[in-house]
Amino acid sequence: MVMKQTVSRSLFRLLAGLLFVLLSTSTWAQQPLDLAQRGTFAIKNAKIVTVSGDTIERGTVVIRDGKIEAVGASVAVPSGAQSIDGTGLSVYPGMIDAATSLGLTEIQSGAAGGVDTTEVGEMNPSASAIVAVNPHSAHVRVTRVNGVTTVVTAPNGGTISGQAAVINLYGTSPKEMALVPAAGLVLNFPRLVAGGFGGFGGFRQNTQPNIAEAITNRDNQVEQLRKFFQDAAAYAKAQEAYAADKSLPRPTTNLALAAMVPYVKGEKPIFIHADRERDIKAAVRFVDDLKLKMVLVDGGEADKAAALLKEKNIPVVVTGVLAVPRRDDDAYDDQYALPGHLQKAGVSFCISTGDEGSSVRDLPYQAGMAAAFGLSPAEALKSVTLYPAQILGLSDKLGSIEPGKVANLVVTDGDVLEARTRVKYLFIDGRQVPLVSRHTELYEQFKQRK
Repeated sequence: MVMKQTVSRSLFRLLAGLLFVLLSTSTWAQQPLDLAQRGTFAIKNAKIVTVSGDTIERGTVVIRDGKIEAVGASVAVPSGAQSIDGTGLSVYPGMIDAATSLGLTEIQSGAAGGVDTTEVGEMNPSASAIVAVNPHSAHVRVTRVNGVTTVVTAPNGGTISGQAAVINLYGTSPKEMALVPAAGLVLNFPRLVAGGFGGFGGFRQNTQPNIAEAITNRDNQVEQLRKFFQDAAAYAKAQEAYAADKSLPRPTTNLALAAMVPYVKGEKPIFIHADRERDIKAAVRFVDDLKLKMVLVDGGEADKAAALLKEKNIPVVVTGVLAVPRRDDDAYDDQYALPGHLQKAGVSFCISTGDEGSSVRDLPYQAGMAAAFGLSPAEALKSVTLYPAQILGLSDKLGSIEPGKVANLVVTDGDVLEARTRVKYLFIDGRQVPLVSRHTELYEQFKQRK
């Protein structure tokens, strides 16, 4: 009897293991690994929107070894190149979303989706987004087939969330995708919050705002943040002193403060999330006092602080172009028109979805909406190509179609910012990427259903 039970259990484990393998194989079959290779390609007879220069109405782009080798109206096609007839098509640089959490979250499918965006605690500068990126996320494929080839993916939560990474949306590992593994520090600047609703459930009662208490709480948080930055600066000096003179006592290693060193030295930017005018101005004062390098993210009322942002040369990553007005008495187009207001004020800016994953693919439509409300079409295109590349310090690699830049290219049958436009060919890092996503897989799976 004991032997029979042992055999039964062994057989059960074997069958369970086989079932797991079959299910895993089925899952991976839905999300096959990317195997596209670099090669030599020539896109001929296409309209080439270079972004940084004149548009070439009928020209050729040559791609070799992951880079743009040549572009122009009379470029010769290299021997052995794979030719693509671009007649009636347009070539654009791949779009860049500079404020997402793409790859750190996943859609829910039966079981709860994976979420790896937030660490415990308030100060987490050593948390690194790049180590948590899932290259096989369904969000990655859905986003890139819509022309978005590069994103900044960042952790969130707490006061200092961690370090963001710039990634191409191609690869079988985070290392393959990474353009800049540690691109900047993510900081949620303490907000001035007062008032609200009390009570519970569906019965809530207005409470009077306590402005003095709110100011005190905000100021305490800012001071704690300031002390953390000052401690990091002192840590950096102690490490430098020890490196120069080994007779000094060796400083105690602190991983959190060590991660802060490039930022307190102003070598890398700090992506500071702030929305209201008062919080934006407070954040600018904070970085000005500590001599930090700031990029403003969100910036819903950045136009009201435009003069200060221009004076301090602080760029803005505008999120929420499609958002509803923040106050009841704001104009209906308050957020639609924000990029146009910043452009007229001379503030450096770019447009981002600010989304965790599923809506990053809507980046071109956010720029298109801004173009309908005060931003010129040329500026709208730059706001999702060249301008984010400049803000990220990557304009020598991305953002326009020029020889020597990374071959992140999108070939379309119309204006890339139009919702009706379809992507016909896609290149990331010089690889021709299949136009396959979770959406196309579901279409193929169910198109014959009656």
